[in-house]
Amino acid sequence: MLVRVRSKEGTHRIEVNPTDDITVLKDKIAQALSIIDPSTITVSDQPNAGATQMDSLSGKSLAELNIKHGDLLYIGFAEAAVQADNKAPSAIVVQDAVDDYLDTQDGLIKRGKDPKFCKHAANGMCDYCMPLEPYDPAYLEEHKIKSMSFHSYLRKLGAHDKKQGTSYITLPSLEEPSYKVKTNCSSGHPPWPASICTKCQPSAITLQRQPFRLVDHVEFSNASIIDNFIGYWRSTGLQRFGYMYGRYEPYPEVPLGIKAVVEAIYEPPQEGDSEGLRVEDPIEGEKRAGEMATACGLQRVGMIYTDLTDDGTGKGTVLCKRHIDSYFFSSQECQFAAVMQKKYPNATKYSSTGTFGSKFVTCVIGGNEEGNIDVSSYQVSNTCVGMVDADIVEPSVEPGIMRVKEPTSERYIPDVFFKYKNEYNLVVQKDAKPSFPVEYLLVNVTHGFPVKSSPMFTSPKDFPIENRVGVFTQDAGALHRYLQSGNLVDLASNFHFLLFTRSMGILNDADEMNLLVRVALLHKEEDANKLVQTGGWQTLLTILKESAGPSRANQGESSSSGGAGSSLGTSAAAPWTCRHCTFLNTHGDENCEMCGLPMG
Repeated sequence: MLVRVRSKEGTHRIEVNPTDDITVLKDKIAQALSIIDPSTITVSDQPNAGATQMDSLSGKSLAELNIKHGDLLYIGFAEAAVQADNKAPSAIVVQDAVDDYLDTQDGLIKRGKDPKFCKHAANGMCDYCMPLEPYDPAYLEEHKIKSMSFHSYLRKLGAHDKKQGTSYITLPSLEEPSYKVKTNCSSGHPPWPASICTKCQPSAITLQRQPFRLVDHVEFSNASIIDNFIGYWRSTGLQRFGYMYGRYEPYPEVPLGIKAVVEAIYEPPQEGDSEGLRVEDPIEGEKRAGEMATACGLQRVGMIYTDLTDDGTGKGTVLCKRHIDSYFFSSQECQFAAVMQKKYPNATKYSSTGTFGSKFVTCVIGGNEEGNIDVSSYQVSNTCVGMVDADIVEPSVEPGIMRVKEPTSERYIPDVFFKYKNEYNLVVQKDAKPSFPVEYLLVNVTHGFPVKSSPMFTSPKDFPIENRVGVFTQDAGALHRYLQSGNLVDLASNFHFLLFTRSMGILNDADEMNLLVRVALLHKEEDANKLVQTGGWQTLLTILKESAGPSRANQGESSSSGGAGSSLGTSAAAPWTCRHCTFLNTHGDENCEMCGLPMG
């Protein structure tokens, strides 16, 4: 006989015999719905009423339970018990360390005894002094926090206390929006574009500001990180792009907040001009940058680029192109940010897919209203990522406007709406076709520098940054001069130096390169002494001396084979003033330490 079972996954027909035990039906239901924990299945003959655990009916046949051919049964099961082919079980999701830490915090905002309204004793508590939830709207508004943190959002959803039976367990509660037509519809009709139904077509989209953000703050561990990045534009007038590497830490200024701490910026191969730039496809160098960052305990946390134009006054000020009357983040930038956030998803155990949103941030360096150089940080909403992934929207020629694409035989476009306040201060809904403001897709992120700087890379000297042309080029000569300018224990603590040294392929990754990274991070003399005695380091010094020419080789010969605590060659030449930037150079190099231009 056939028994119909209805669940949130739809209606299925199960073939069984009247003499079969109820557990046979349970196992076939679990197989049909891909339920990995059949013990959570409940059954009822009425929707949302009188559900009974199927395991408690074990030992009874279907005939004894009065289940006949054609009967309709309503079943339920725990969401965590379902595992689709493209989903990862939450139990094996590896979250970022900061997420694991914040999961253990209650997040409550402590308040002291109110001297005006609290009438109880010191050890008492009332409505005026009891702790607030981390998502309390009055607290967020008072402290000018535009978006609640991700873990505050989880607390608001109750993801930590989902009730199943009589015990409280953690269940996935988050679902990323998907606006693509489902290709495996259970209704049995031909797939899109031949046919479509209400089950497989995406629902209408109502644009609204995302109430939470995955990252609350971007912190640059040292001001020199930004200065060195902007230095290329100051010298050439060309825009620059880079990937930010760092780590995620708790951000106490926001309840259960997260901040991205930036320790280094890697600049991939690119072609820039005064109005924009073009970044080349990822190559081996970008892979090496990721591997080096991993060796240093860092990860890619976002991207940064310049949008600077000198105002021509000669005062060092720049034009303010991004303001309330133009745009803050263009539609083209929104699309690019959405693609990158999709590429770097955020792992979380509160999602049935194992991922939700992204911690990838975008920083833009431009001019503010005072004409000074400033940084702005953004993310785009999960809705924006879903719409870009489904090929629903595209950038407009007007920077502050995003266009909705036209439907075709191969592209299904759902209805898109947005709400706004009209001239009568009433909230009205409007069709977003053909376009809508990009503000509905943006999530603002604050940025700044630490009160007490403690950067990971502390070298007193700047090493040339990768993929820069002209006087900024990285080569063996630049590495030779860099090693001659100070103590190895200090000089090793530079991300660009580590990356270029590794790219030469002379040091062994398993031993010598790891030792160099230890010197860079721990600054121990004994590690440096071990390094300079290795065959790979001696080979590197020999190659550098040969590439620098006889005069350079003789100059550094006495120190190049010494211990790490000694200077690797210093010049006794007299100080000289650069005729290009007027900087007083005290070292013996023929190139200016400030601008890199030659003495002559």
